[in-house]
Amino acid sequence: MTDQLVASRSRVHDVDALRGFALSGIFIVNITFMASGYPGNLAIDPAYVSILDDVVRGLSEVFVDMKFYLLFSFLFGYSFTLQMESAAAARAAFEPRMLRRIGGLFVIGVLHSVFLYAGDVLTTYAVACLVLFWMRRVGDRTALRVAAILYGLVVASLLLGAVFMDVSALLPSSTEAQANAERATQAMLGSWGDVIGVHLDSLGLLVLQSLTLQGPTALAMLLLGMVAGRRRSLADVHRDEPILRRIQLVGFPIGLAGSVLFAIGGGVGHILAVAVSLATAPFLSAAYIATLLRAMHSPRTSFIRTALAPAGRIALTNYLTQSAIGLLIFTGIGLGAAGTFSPLATVSTALIVFTLQLALSAIWLRWFRYGPAEWILRWITNAHRPAWRTALPTTALASDESMKAARISRWRDKGRTSS
Repeated sequence: MTDQLVASRSRVHDVDALRGFALSGIFIVNITFMASGYPGNLAIDPAYVSILDDVVRGLSEVFVDMKFYLLFSFLFGYSFTLQMESAAAARAAFEPRMLRRIGGLFVIGVLHSVFLYAGDVLTTYAVACLVLFWMRRVGDRTALRVAAILYGLVVASLLLGAVFMDVSALLPSSTEAQANAERATQAMLGSWGDVIGVHLDSLGLLVLQSLTLQGPTALAMLLLGMVAGRRRSLADVHRDEPILRRIQLVGFPIGLAGSVLFAIGGGVGHILAVAVSLATAPFLSAAYIATLLRAMHSPRTSFIRTALAPAGRIALTNYLTQSAIGLLIFTGIGLGAAGTFSPLATVSTALIVFTLQLALSAIWLRWFRYGPAEWILRWITNAHRPAWRTALPTTALASDESMKAARISRWRDKGRTSS
């Protein structure tokens, strides 16, 4: 029983740490859109065209862009199975709990996209999770087939579009893109009403992107995550697992090759480059997971899990906080620094903010059970107000977690016996 408790607790911390890692990459991508109107208009700010600026943008395209939302989606699907287990352990009906959770997440996402950051992904996750909820009883093979079909259709549509469509005719000219980007940057420096207006103007593009690209691919990864959660793929992980090494050996060459082609091909402004990146990004995301798992289970680098897990445990709060910080730094509501940060300064700001979040998340969880956003979402999910502050010491918290893990383990054993 002790081994089962340790494994279960390790699994939860692994998922939290991976989620924290994904959060860092998502912020590096998001902050570029928060800092200037140029990326959103597929234009490069003429003030930042030095070799160093190009190198920083290139490194982001190779190692970060279009990878981390896939990783986060996979973990979202994995956590879906943990929610099912938690409901079973609490002897509560899963269906109303999850539907309330999805609804709460959607509302939070809408508020986030209107008031904080137009590039919200929570609404996309909420809609995709609703489909996942509907498909929760399908077998693993069916889930994997649907995931492959969804992902393949998106990649195929992009490739067909690159071959048979004149995409340039649908996009503004370089001069128009530069003018639109400058206007967007200036609009970011306005009042709260102006900023909200910019966000509202972006909702149409956000919905279109969610329906055609991000939504289907996110759902595919959610399905993969659900299957992995059912099989407890992130439980009982050891550093020298052969499968982790194989994932690295395959994932890094394919994923990095696709990322390099994506960067050379012009990034998100070119449909063929996007198709290549999308086709290969899951390989790099998987290699990231394998590498981080191996590092977290190595005695010399296990501190990585300790550092990342708290931030991942309150990922929703940290995600919303990142947007609020971006709003205060770059828009006229705060410092009004839009358009004044180079690519290096922008990425450095993201890393500094995330490092602070790592420290603050660990401190916060010493005194509170949940982050503020998690507390609200849990209230909505369970339909009653959860305890906010804990007076339990660290050892007692660990004991409480062990008891919860024991309940889940007993539920699993009971399910196996009955089947």
